[in-house]
Amino acid sequence: MKILVTGGLGFIGSHAVVELLDNGYEVVVIDNLYNSNIDVVDSIKKITGKDFSFYQNDVCDLGVLEKIFNEHTIDAVMHFAGYKAVGESVKKPILYYENNLVSTLHLCKKMIEHNCFKLIFSSSATVYGEAKILPITEECEVGGTTNPYGTTKWMIEQILKDITISNPNFTVMVLRYFNPIGAHKSGLIGERPNGIPNNLMPYIVRVATGELEMLSIFGDDYDTPDGTGVRDYIHVVDLAKGHLKALEKAISSQGIYYYNLGTGTGYSVLDLVHNFEKVNHVKVPYKIVERRPGDIASCYADPSKAYKELGWRAELGIEDMMRDSYNFILKQKDY
Repeated sequence: MKILVTGGLGFIGSHAVVELLDNGYEVVVIDNLYNSNIDVVDSIKKITGKDFSFYQNDVCDLGVLEKIFNEHTIDAVMHFAGYKAVGESVKKPILYYENNLVSTLHLCKKMIEHNCFKLIFSSSATVYGEAKILPITEECEVGGTTNPYGTTKWMIEQILKDITISNPNFTVMVLRYFNPIGAHKSGLIGERPNGIPNNLMPYIVRVATGELEMLSIFGDDYDTPDGTGVRDYIHVVDLAKGHLKALEKAISSQGIYYYNLGTGTGYSVLDLVHNFEKVNHVKVPYKIVERRPGDIASCYADPSKAYKELGWRAELGIEDMMRDSYNFILKQKDY
């Protein structure tokens, strides 16, 4: 089978490409390098010992998508491409709505035109907004989003639901991620955002290496055990493996399915900092600053549905996440 992976050089996409190649799939990647790096192509090939097709283009470009579908018989698509920073989305909502919605609409249009009906969609736990119950199940209410990034994910979910209703052949696996961190154990691929990181883990590791002076923790007055935000952090390799399980189900199914991909355990920001310091024997200086717009107090998953229906569960723990995140940055500094 040949799988098109949009955003396949990004943090999560690159790990999914590795898992696909390691499991015998052919892969075609499209990535515009907005928040990724071209050297990831060689890193993936080094890890897997396998080649794949790469297009340095934007998924919003209908002409490029037409070219890809003409040049390859695509059996299924994993759609990772999209802007993903909560804080940035609050400051640049038009950018987020335009990019995330248009790219998905154009992708689905070309998929249908070329009789490709299997889509694995990179959604987010942000679609749940302020959760009324914890842990969060797939039956929890969606749509009460607190930032434009989350709203784009929720809107895309609605679009994909309507497409599956209109076209019974179309199958969508909606994977609602919690908080992916960590890196491949080789240290060759991981989270390496361009510029100053918007997400917590890349910031922590850059403070640990001295590239950044201090970590800013956004608020310590949330209704949580230590006052800092609580999230369900999941190792990116576990997350990537979840996509393969979803792909296997998509191949033999029709309709739209929703799955939480998380560990079921919540850790606070300070938990993360202290675990990082303990595992890696380094200090992470931090300061408490004002809350960040769009953030919520707590968010963690009930991932039992993914285990029951996909046979997937997270296997790597918080110490693995801390160790692999730091190892990746140290390996990058060696090059």
